[in-house]
Amino acid sequence: MNRMDESRFGSPDRLELLQTFMRIVETGSLSAAAQRVGVSQPTVSRRLKALESLLGLRLVQRSTHRLSLTDDGERCFRHAQGVCERWASMAQDLQGLTETPRGRLRVLVPHAFGQDQLLELLEFYLRECPEVSVEWLLHDRYPDFIAEGIDCAIRVGKVEDPAVVAVPVAEVPRIVVAAPAVIAGIEIDDIEAVATLPWLALRTFYRDRVSLIHAGDGREHHFAIAPRVSSDNLAAIRQLAVSGFGVAIVSAWRVAEDLEAGRLVQLVPSWCASPLPVYLVYPYADDYPPRLRRFIDLVRAQAPGMSGMTMRRETLPSTR
Repeated sequence: MNRMDESRFGSPDRLELLQTFMRIVETGSLSAAAQRVGVSQPTVSRRLKALESLLGLRLVQRSTHRLSLTDDGERCFRHAQGVCERWASMAQDLQGLTETPRGRLRVLVPHAFGQDQLLELLEFYLRECPEVSVEWLLHDRYPDFIAEGIDCAIRVGKVEDPAVVAVPVAEVPRIVVAAPAVIAGIEIDDIEAVATLPWLALRTFYRDRVSLIHAGDGREHHFAIAPRVSSDNLAAIRQLAVSGFGVAIVSAWRVAEDLEAGRLVQLVPSWCASPLPVYLVYPYADDYPPRLRRFIDLVRAQAPGMSGMTMRRETLPSTR
């Protein structure tokens, strides 16, 4: 069916206005958006003006060389993504196409894991779901799922947000390490002596107090520390430990090569910090698109066996 002449038959529906606006944002210009949509540039310009008039907002700042979104435009774009995706999901459902993952998946992952271990999972997903494009966002912060348009996140550490589904998928073992020079003259099995050494704090998980668990009998040992350096970055703490500035509790996978090369030594090997839980987190919804359902299944199945992670000790609950 040929597209109607809008000058004769009036403006397009609101969904088409949003779809055109999304193409403008994605391509960065009216002319490129017109090519993508298959209409003239004046038509795209009219649709943008119609959407701005309908909302009573300025969405785009125009200059001679470029277009840029206003704050309202950025918010509109995030909402438009959700509206258009829900429409596409409904159409696919009615057409019996819901079992084939399609569209775009936005995933927020921890910076260290996301550029290393989790890439294997991403590659597997891309091969299995060729009609899905993925935005792989590396951040250690907790996301605002709705405002940022995030479909799901892999989160290391506790999740206490009641507004999301948090599926436990694995654990990350943690150990106590230091450079050989730091522990000169003490027994590495002497937990009281280790407590008196200079410390580094990964403030995301411990700041001024250390808690360790005995691997054999489950005893707990707690002591206060006054760290020389506190950081929320695991890579920084690992490098400072290698350089000999103090003792640190780190994820075992992150220092495996350092231990093998002798740059670091594991202290009190009979003791460890409690493992960090790994969660797959996503907002509550009545239904989830196939691309997200397949990613959830894949993470649940593969995460416990990936390098640096272990199976959680309790039985994982079902997401079905």
